[in-house]
Amino acid sequence: MKLTVDNVWLALAGTPVLRGTALDAHPGEIVGLVGPNGSGKSTLLRTVYRSLRPDAGAVLVDEDDVWDLPARTAARRTAAVLQDAAGATGGLSVTQTVALGRTPHQGLLGRENAADRQAVEDAMERCGILAFRDRDFASLSGGERQRVLLARALAQDPRLLVLDELTNHLDIRARFELLDLIRSTGVTTLAVLHDLDLAARLCDRLIVLHEGKTVGAGPVLDVLTPRLLREVFGVQAHAERHQDDVIRIAYAAAPLVQRDTCEER
Repeated sequence: MKLTVDNVWLALAGTPVLRGTALDAHPGEIVGLVGPNGSGKSTLLRTVYRSLRPDAGAVLVDEDDVWDLPARTAARRTAAVLQDAAGATGGLSVTQTVALGRTPHQGLLGRENAADRQAVEDAMERCGILAFRDRDFASLSGGERQRVLLARALAQDPRLLVLDELTNHLDIRARFELLDLIRSTGVTTLAVLHDLDLAARLCDRLIVLHEGKTVGAGPVLDVLTPRLLREVFGVQAHAERHQDDVIRIAYAAAPLVQRDTCEER
């Protein structure tokens, strides 16, 4: 499924947050959304999964404006895993939590059928959480919870995954395992990531937001240039692909720079 964000503008409480933002994600791609705090990343995600309607511009999934689609149809196409998603799962078991992903596919009475149960089972198996299917969601570790939330999204059978800081508060092994799991889904994915090293490792392409504008878009090495890292993130650094085919970012011994005194290179 293709996602297109076309010249989106949005103000919150009278303050412009998105200023003509644009991006696209092609079928099967993982596109990372990166930028400094306050650049509009999470707000942009909210326009994609129909939580905030843009003041101008359009968000298209397979050429359809998401705001022209019925809510249930839009929910079948796009699944979101958000930073505060765990708050809506209190008192539920792992299986019950994952089963919430089937809601857009069920009728008005919300009755599950064999297809729903199979989708839940498949999602839990894929995410490696069958062993604690009957445990209370609240009893899980951070990494286990994130796997459950991703399984819930996959049970939704989406064509687009929207992820907001899915790796926050996880140890390094849990981060890599979760990133590898996301990569294995084959679903078009738009992911907000604060950690540039993880973004470089996971993503096919990066979109850089700064003050609500798209200031960089393309393959990782084309985007994370020393100049952009200096001017947008305020650090002296460079990205390069190593012999193991992993892109890593190397930071200078004194990495911080003053943005207003940066010299052109």
